[in-house]
Amino acid sequence: MTARTRSDRRRAEILRAALDVIAERGYRAASLASVAERVGLTQQGLLHHFPTKEALLVAVLEERDQWDAVPDRQWRLDLLASLVEYNAMRRGIVQTFSALLGESVTEEHPAREYFTRRYASVRADMARLLRAEYGERLPSGLTPAQAAPLVVAVLDGLQFQWLLDPDAVDMAATFRHLLVLLGEPDH
Repeated sequence: MTARTRSDRRRAEILRAALDVIAERGYRAASLASVAERVGLTQQGLLHHFPTKEALLVAVLEERDQWDAVPDRQWRLDLLASLVEYNAMRRGIVQTFSALLGESVTEEHPAREYFTRRYASVRADMARLLRAEYGERLPSGLTPAQAAPLVVAVLDGLQFQWLLDPDAVDMAATFRHLLVLLGEPDH
């Protein structure tokens, strides 16, 4: 095994450990020492891979986005429904993302800029998806741009509700209900 391969594997281990620690404690209460301990490193060893806590946070968020990536950002409602089902199997990742999202609304949180950019991109992607599915007007009369932030809010709200009471909230079924509420696409 090459040094590069070992380093990549160690980096992946650190990211998984960081996901777990952030999911359990939130970003502010997560320490580099606790992440390092989970992977059998000293804090100095961890700093070799991620020089700051903020660098580790950005890597965690970017890694999460890679897991949910669709080639050429060509989302469709059926793919989105599959992602919701997939997320129901990844409680720790959903919990980490939700904890960071909640914390990021505070001033000067290191993830604030990331989430601000991400939501602008997600709303634009959702508007494109809705336009591709429904044309310039949804059955309700809303434009794709008007409906996009609502759909994104439902998706994130579903995650929070599911995390708080997974027995009462079925994310996949509830998302399918949202699709019924949106109405049938014209095509």
